[in-house]
Amino acid sequence: MARIARQWVYSPRPASRVPDAVKEQVTAKANEIIETLFKPRYIKPPPKKPRFNYIVDIYTKWHKNCLYFRAKFACPGPSAISPFFEDSFTRLAYMANGRFNLAYMRHTGRWWEVFSDLSREEAFATILDQALFHPPG
Repeated sequence: MARIARQWVYSPRPASRVPDAVKEQVTAKANEIIETLFKPRYIKPPPKKPRFNYIVDIYTKWHKNCLYFRAKFACPGPSAISPFFEDSFTRLAYMANGRFNLAYMRHTGRWWEVFSDLSREEAFATILDQALFHPPG
């Protein structure tokens, strides 16, 4: 059986720490997008006879070098395990030198990185333009 040759592939490592100035700027822009676009479009009043989960809040959360866009869902009905649950739908990962990778949560429960090495402006423009990075629903 023939042996497969190994190859080296460039794979940049994420930044170990996000500078405070970058973190503040990114958080402010993300919260602006949430307040002006996501909340008016995706948060609706609860239905009169709720049968399915629905979004009650959208917010951001930092974990290590990633900013996550998260949604809080209400779970109506007598068979619900808990009244609410939270889930992430978009991940903005800070790599280094003001560059970001952009990923969305697939239906399989795994992150799928679609864009890499974006500037902050490019990353937020992509979040606004692409429905992949919007909340489900």
